[in-house]
Amino acid sequence: MRVSQGRERPLTVHHLNQLLLVCSLVLLVAVAAVRISSRSGLPSLLVYLGIGIAMGQDGIGDIHFDNAELTQVIGYAALVVILAEGGLGTKWKEIKPALPAATALALAGVAVSVGVTATAAHYLIGLEWRQALIIGAVVSSTDAAAVFSVLRKIPLPARVTGTLEAESGFNDAPVVILVVAFSQTGPVEHWYVLIGEITLELAIGAALGIAVGWLGAWGLRHVALPASGLYPIAVMAIAVTAYAAGALAHGSGFLAVYLASMVMGNAKLPHWPATRGFADGLGWIAQIGMFVLLGLLVTPHELGDDVLPGLVIGLVLTMVARPLSVFLCLTPFRVPWQEQTLMSWAGLRGAVPIILATIPMVSGVEGSRRVFNIVFVLVVVYTLVQGPTLPWLARKLRLGGDPEAADLGIESAPLERLRGHLLSVAIPDGSRMHGVEVNELRLPAGAAVTLVVRDEKSFVPLPTTVLRRGDELLVVATDPVRDAAERRLRAVGHGGKLAGWLGTGGADSPR
Repeated sequence: MRVSQGRERPLTVHHLNQLLLVCSLVLLVAVAAVRISSRSGLPSLLVYLGIGIAMGQDGIGDIHFDNAELTQVIGYAALVVILAEGGLGTKWKEIKPALPAATALALAGVAVSVGVTATAAHYLIGLEWRQALIIGAVVSSTDAAAVFSVLRKIPLPARVTGTLEAESGFNDAPVVILVVAFSQTGPVEHWYVLIGEITLELAIGAALGIAVGWLGAWGLRHVALPASGLYPIAVMAIAVTAYAAGALAHGSGFLAVYLASMVMGNAKLPHWPATRGFADGLGWIAQIGMFVLLGLLVTPHELGDDVLPGLVIGLVLTMVARPLSVFLCLTPFRVPWQEQTLMSWAGLRGAVPIILATIPMVSGVEGSRRVFNIVFVLVVVYTLVQGPTLPWLARKLRLGGDPEAADLGIESAPLERLRGHLLSVAIPDGSRMHGVEVNELRLPAGAAVTLVVRDEKSFVPLPTTVLRRGDELLVVATDPVRDAAERRLRAVGHGGKLAGWLGTGGADSPR
C-alpha cells in the first residue's frame, strides 16, 4: 500500500469504512499500550513509534509513506494540542519560583547545547556545518509530551518539576526559529541577527499568549454557556487562537499557546475537571497520531549507517552539552548540585526533535534525510535509557518530593441570573478535610454548604456534620466571594481545620 505517491482511485464509502476500521484499531492498541508505558516508566513515544514502524513498509502493514511536509503540518498541529494540555496542567505556584531558571535554560541553555552538539557533529561525525547546526538545534529542545508524561508520575521537589516543565514549554519556540533559519537557502544569518529575531518573536508570542489567555478566562468566567460540554471546547479553541494569533503576528505561536493555556489553567474556570479531562484526552490523541505518523515516515532498513553517528551525537548531548548548559544556567541561581544532576539527566527528547527534523527535509537541505535518521536513532535510544532510570536517579540523589495531602476536586458552574456559582467539591482519599465539621470550614459570608452526597445518598448538612473522605459537597457562593470560598476549601483540604493558624493559605485566616 502506497500513501504518498501516485494517483489513487477515488475514495469510496467502502474505502472510508476500511480507513476508519484501521484507525480505530490502531487507537485501541495505542490506548492499551498506555498502561504498558505508564507501568514501565517508558515515555509513550516509544510504544507509538513502534506501532507506526510496524505499520510501515518494513513492517506487517507494508504502508509506504514518505510525505515529510504532511508529517510536519500534522506534527505542528499535534504539538499545539500537547502544549495546550501541558499549559492547562501547569500550576503557577509551582513554576513561579522556577521561572527565571527555566527561562535561562530555554534561552542560554539552548545556545550552549546547540554550540557543543554542532561542534561534535562536525568534527566527530564529519557533517557539514549547516547539517551540524541543524542537528544541534533540533536535539536541543526537550520534549513537552515526554517531560509532562514522565515527571508528573515521579514525586520530585516542586522546584525541579516546575523548572523542567516550564523549560519544555518555553524552549520549543527559540529552537524552531533556529532550525528554520539554518534550513533556509543561502548563508546563515549572523548570530546577533538571530538573537534579535528570537527575542522579538518570543516577546510578541508572550504578549499575545498572555492577552488571549486572560481575555478567554475572563469571558468564560462571566458568560454562562448553555451546556457544560461547551466549556472544554471553548478552552481549546482559545488556546488554538493564541497560537494562530502569535504565528500570524510573526511571533512565537508555540510560546503563545503555552502561556495562554497556563493563564486559563490557573484562572479557576467553570467545569474545570471536565475541561481538564477533555484536554488530557486530546493530548493523548495528539501524541498517538503524531508518534504513529513519525513511525511511518522512518524507513528502518535505511538506519544502519546512521546508528553510530546517532549514538555518538547523543552521548555528547547527554553527557556534555546538557550538563554544561544546566551548570552554566543554574549555578547563578544557587541550585544544589543534586538538582542540577537530575535536571541534566531529565532533558528528555521525544517527538518534537523528530518533527523539527522534517523542516530541513521540506526545505530541501542537502543531506536532510540523513539528519532525520540520526535524530530518530538518537531520540529512540536515549529516551529508552533516560526515561526508566529517572526514578532510580531521583532516589539515589534523595530528591523524592514531600508527600502532600490530596487536592480537592472542585468543579464550578456559573449561575448567571443569580449572580453566583455552584461549586461541586469532591473529597478524595488523603484529604485533610476528612474529620472536619461543616462549621469548621469557616467559609466567607456569602458561601454555604447546601448539600452532602455520601454513599450515593444526599442530605442537607448541619453545622456539626462531620465530613468524610469520599463525600461530595454542593457549595453555593455569591459572585464576589467565589474565589475566596474556593481558596478556603483548598486550604482546609491541605491543612485541615487549623489551616489558617498553621500557615496554610486560605480565604479567611484568623482575624
